[in-house]
Amino acid sequence: MKSVIVGTAGHIDHGKTALVKALTGIDADRLEEEKRRGITIDIGFANLELPLPNGETLRLGFVDVPGHERFVRNMLAGVGGIDLVLLVIAADESIKPQTREHFDICRLLSIRRGITVLTKSDAVDPETLAVVRAEVEDFLRESVLRHPSPGQPSLGQASLGQANLGQANLGHSNPIVAVSSLTGAGIDDLKRELVRVASEIPVKNSNAIARLPIDRVFTMKGFGTVVTGTLISGAIRREDELEVFPSGRRVRVRGVQVHGKSAEQAVAGQRAALNLAGATTDELARGMMLAPVSTFHATSRLDVELSLLSSAKPLKDRARLHFHSYTSETIATVVLYGKKQVEPGESALAQLRLSEPVLLLPGDRFIIRQFSPVITSGGGVVVENTPPRKVKNAADYARFLTILAEELRAGSLRTRVMASGARGLSIAEAVARTGWTAQQIIAGVSENPEVVRIRDIFISRPGLDLIRKDFISALDTFHKHNALVAGMSKEELRGHFSEVMPEVFDSVFNEAARAGKIELSGELVRLPGRGVAMKDEEAESKKIIEAEFATAGLKVPALKDVLAGLKVDKIRAQKIVTLLLRDKVLVKISDDLVFHRDTLLDLRKRMLLEKAKSPKLDVARFKDLTGVTRKYAIPLLEYLDREHVTRRVGDERVIL
Repeated sequence: MKSVIVGTAGHIDHGKTALVKALTGIDADRLEEEKRRGITIDIGFANLELPLPNGETLRLGFVDVPGHERFVRNMLAGVGGIDLVLLVIAADESIKPQTREHFDICRLLSIRRGITVLTKSDAVDPETLAVVRAEVEDFLRESVLRHPSPGQPSLGQASLGQANLGQANLGHSNPIVAVSSLTGAGIDDLKRELVRVASEIPVKNSNAIARLPIDRVFTMKGFGTVVTGTLISGAIRREDELEVFPSGRRVRVRGVQVHGKSAEQAVAGQRAALNLAGATTDELARGMMLAPVSTFHATSRLDVELSLLSSAKPLKDRARLHFHSYTSETIATVVLYGKKQVEPGESALAQLRLSEPVLLLPGDRFIIRQFSPVITSGGGVVVENTPPRKVKNAADYARFLTILAEELRAGSLRTRVMASGARGLSIAEAVARTGWTAQQIIAGVSENPEVVRIRDIFISRPGLDLIRKDFISALDTFHKHNALVAGMSKEELRGHFSEVMPEVFDSVFNEAARAGKIELSGELVRLPGRGVAMKDEEAESKKIIEAEFATAGLKVPALKDVLAGLKVDKIRAQKIVTLLLRDKVLVKISDDLVFHRDTLLDLRKRMLLEKAKSPKLDVARFKDLTGVTRKYAIPLLEYLDREHVTRRVGDERVIL
């Protein structure tokens, strides 16, 4: 069953709600105030199923929007996810201000298919209806809703960057239908056109990652919290766990309804109601978005291509404006790249800094309205949802964004990977920054010879070569400044590459080891042929230190006293001791005591001989056995405990 979302647009009192009711039998005005005042205040919903020529069923979900200029912000909350627009124009009034504004909004949102409906046809004579039709045809000329003459194709959208977002879509016929919701005249004709136009609209991808902008939140008796929205991508199933953006709250889908009927899942292109567990109505609101857990991130900065209407005022750098996308609305500050002002009818690259975070992806469209007076001034498309905090050269960055936009349209990630440099771009990051699935991302870069895949990380070849070079350089620098150290610890080396993904570091490390470019000694890493390089006085000092502790037995001297008698300076002396400790020639058993390894090995042997006499050992017996004072005895016994030679039981030790 194919699902298509149909939205109304048009001036107040031109019969949008009456038209929806005539088509579906459903009154989309649900608020008491709407019924009392006779005008639509908020978005309303209805549905209709019609047979397709191939025998399948077409499911139409209607989003009815208010036409009054005071409620354009509510209108904007309803049109973000629609596939087809019904531009409603009353035959007895023709084109009015909100006709123009709503139509501009639809063009800016790149809604490519639609039907122009001349309502209240019963209120005018045929001559007047013909005049209004001619006016409407002229109004729609060169737009997506242009009604072509026989054999003449209509025009739709050409590119994301054009100010007139109503060029291309060649070959589609977007009709003009006259109807009367009162008498029913023309309603069947309109249904036939709905079937024809809707059948030409591509099916949305239900295998994409799910996103549902919330447009209503309420409590239903016996169910609890319910939200509704138009599923713009993917599918949502019962028991799915979802994340609420931007709050980050996690919820579980207890139940799904599609067009008022229970279902196992809702798919892209359908109106859905979700019964949620894990959040109250106070914690949810219109403008929030549902998506899979830990997949995306909300952002307060967006790099965009924006276009001004020809009727708009110039847009200055750092201007504040109202920002609308899907059901969200917030205040934004525009930072232009490479220019100080955008003129009416022009396009520009810019960063929008939002007062509240939103979940948007490249390719998502938006509307901007003047801060005051609040009128629609333009719109555009998101290019990057993770922009840098600072841009050094605005002109260069604008060129980068232009390439980025072109590649996104072509389904490529090359520029994003190249820009990630030595850090690389993980599949998870690419998903969050594009909305593509992991399979799409892998397919989009796997054939590119400039990109290398390391597990779930994509990195450019130049970036990988830079890491390899810096890897060897870091070790070389270490050896030059640490001639008395056998090598660099792997963790210390990793610390030099904190910006590099762990998977990439490990790959470079293992590659260098296999190629013989590095040598490993335990946890130490060194370049081949490098390591400890002692001068004569340093080698002599090493021998003196080792001899002092080897001949001292268990009555070792203080380390500082030994070092004080050396010819080398204190820093080099400490490095020599560190080298002896790393090689386990010396063993440090406490902060103050260091012993030669042979002395401690001999002590362990003596403990085994004593065990044959008696397995129990107290401090006094240990002192008599070793001839040391309590100053040495206690640390030595604690060392033997740690080495599992003895085990303390009360005031005694048991020799194991």
